[in-house]
Amino acid sequence: MHFWGNIEAKTDNKGRVFIPSGFRKQLENASEERLIMRKDLFQDCLTLYPESVWNEELNELRQRLNKWNSKHEQLFRQFVSDLEPISPDSNGRILIPKRYLVMCNIATEVRFIGLDQKIEIWAKENLEKPFMSPEDFNTALEKLNKG
Repeated sequence: MHFWGNIEAKTDNKGRVFIPSGFRKQLENASEERLIMRKDLFQDCLTLYPESVWNEELNELRQRLNKWNSKHEQLFRQFVSDLEPISPDSNGRILIPKRYLVMCNIATEVRFIGLDQKIEIWAKENLEKPFMSPEDFNTALEKLNKG
């Protein structure tokens, strides 16, 4: 599964939103019935992981942690404590819990951004400007190509 695109949508007054049809078809084709939602680690947006992708990420983290180390246990606890298993309804809608709406300043209009194997949900207002200036983007790409 590879999700690409930037798609606008609207939440209803209960916080439900339709998963964009292209993303929904990919999930259905891969027999992914559940998603894992969590606040993004670095940005003010939500991240949706197909359950299989989430399990891979979780296993990778587990391999890096020592369960007998208290700091590692705290890190793991923090990582998994604020997630929400989500199952789309028969119409392809998901419910965004109120706490996530507040955390990410989501009112009504959102944008789904496909980011390879995961999907981000942003408050539309947070995406009025590009993530990086064109100059910073070009400089970062140049550094990647040199190194």
